[in-house]
Amino acid sequence: MPLLPPVPHGLKPLRDPLPLLQRTVAEWGGHDDLWLFGYGSLIWRPGFDHAERRPARVNGWHRALKMWSRINRGTPEQPGLVFALLSGGSCRGMAFRVPKAHGRAVLQDLWAREMPTGVYDPRWLACRTPQGPVTALAFTLSRRSPNHTGVLSEADYRRIFGSACGIYGTTLDYARRTLEELRRLDIHDRQLERLLGLLARDSDNPAP
Repeated sequence: MPLLPPVPHGLKPLRDPLPLLQRTVAEWGGHDDLWLFGYGSLIWRPGFDHAERRPARVNGWHRALKMWSRINRGTPEQPGLVFALLSGGSCRGMAFRVPKAHGRAVLQDLWAREMPTGVYDPRWLACRTPQGPVTALAFTLSRRSPNHTGVLSEADYRRIFGSACGIYGTTLDYARRTLEELRRLDIHDRQLERLLGLLARDSDNPAP
């Protein structure tokens, strides 16, 4: 399997992502089509061809804008935020089926996008879909990870929404586009709506 791209300058990997990729490929095996669970930007910008897309729910995990991003939506000096799956609750998203002939290439591309520093814990999760259950790969985050933000104040979110920007754009655009797509899919994320509502309240009540 080819090597992954180097980590951007100034960042130190938390773990070597290549063994995690090799383990995930071995667990999948390549004998069947590959299923992937999207809960954030993968829903509106998967970045890979897929043969099928289904609404899906996972239990035991929930979507949270509580992971520091120092590449995609921020920088080492001014970290942004991206979504992660944290334990507890449930999460509605999308399950994507990738033909097995393309599975290895798609996984390698996903690793370059999502795992340059080895921050996520890849897990195979049971997904409920209208057509029946599937087991899909998802990127989860441990609360013990240094990239888990812990509790952030409303002021923290306002500051990050107002300033953080990485190679794929701003944290604010990322959060807004995710909320727009969730609404289009009739998926309600009250926590995300509340966070973005902070900015609407600020515009309604400008500082004197």
